[in-house]
Amino acid sequence: MPAGNPRGPLDAVIIGAGVVGAACAYYASRAGLAVTVLDRGSVAGGTTGTGEGNLLVSDKEAGPELDLALLSTRLWRELADVLPAQTEYEPKGGLVVAPDETALTALRDFAQDQRKAGAEAHAVPADRLHDLEPHLAHGLAGGFHYPQDAQVQPARAAAQLLRTARESGACVRLGEEVTAVLTRSDGTVRGVRTPHGELHAPAVVNAAGTWGGDVARLAGTRLPVLPRRGFVLVTEPLPRVVRHKVYAADYISDVASDSAALQSSAVVEGTPAGPVLIGATRERVGYDRTLSAEALRRLAAQATRLFPVLAGVRAIRTYHGFRPYLPDHLPAIGADPRVPGLFHACGHEGAGIGLAPATGLLIAAALSGGQPPLDPRPFRPHRFDQAGAAQ
Repeated sequence: MPAGNPRGPLDAVIIGAGVVGAACAYYASRAGLAVTVLDRGSVAGGTTGTGEGNLLVSDKEAGPELDLALLSTRLWRELADVLPAQTEYEPKGGLVVAPDETALTALRDFAQDQRKAGAEAHAVPADRLHDLEPHLAHGLAGGFHYPQDAQVQPARAAAQLLRTARESGACVRLGEEVTAVLTRSDGTVRGVRTPHGELHAPAVVNAAGTWGGDVARLAGTRLPVLPRRGFVLVTEPLPRVVRHKVYAADYISDVASDSAALQSSAVVEGTPAGPVLIGATRERVGYDRTLSAEALRRLAAQATRLFPVLAGVRAIRTYHGFRPYLPDHLPAIGADPRVPGLFHACGHEGAGIGLAPATGLLIAAALSGGQPPLDPRPFRPHRFDQAGAAQ
């Protein structure tokens, strides 16, 4: 049976009901656009549902991604007043620690550049670290406190963004896979096809996360998104022994690395429900879902080095997912000139939850012809083509 839209003609179809697609729907519907969100699975059924919920400024070097993160930080604060408490927005702040003077010097330079770009980063000498984290290991050289770092429960955040978008007129259809992106004879987008029929719209937004490259191929173009697997450990419920997001400075270099090999730098944080989350590893192994004992061993060892109190705590479960990796570590956001009417909002790697609101706002501006909230050119989807890279 052909699939229609009960609210009249559509302005855009959004592919993906993760947090990025949800944010696109939220801001597009607020801008008065008629949108339908399609997902072959459930809300947050892909990368979003296997994330920690990090809203990080602290790991972004000065440049386009930090600009995007700072905008998203402001937007998440606004959303915290709109979305219900179940999203578990928690502006807990981050603490990045250095094991020695060499690492501290590098971290100081990194933070100085961030501050010039608008981030808040406050030096914490070694003898004051325990004021922020009483259970932190001794012998660290110092660190930096990032009060803008925060946390949400990612699946609930995506669900609530979609719920609010529905209230503004958006339609959400789950369990419905897009099998084709439809184009006219001149190559412009005219909608999508699913097993239920065709859905017509002059714009299609690719918010398919790790599978964004597959959607690009359906539209006859290329986006080099690759999966990067990551594991997270979850402890038994505890009193609040970890107050901030805490990680060692080498996490920053792991995030920026191009290596396909296993990398691990523990990010340790408490949650309102009690368990401590310990992430995260990174490796490019395709879509291999095999449990990696080595990855979990590394995470546990690194977490207990930061917080010796965790040595006697039970890990009760683990989960893993695939982050959408692009070669330059920047997401693809905006119109794809190779296929007029196709827009991309994917490739955020492990930062999609944090960067979702700014991404959604950029997409809404692109769809409506409005003024973008920041310079979108660094995120242009065609930059990986030789011609696109030169523009």
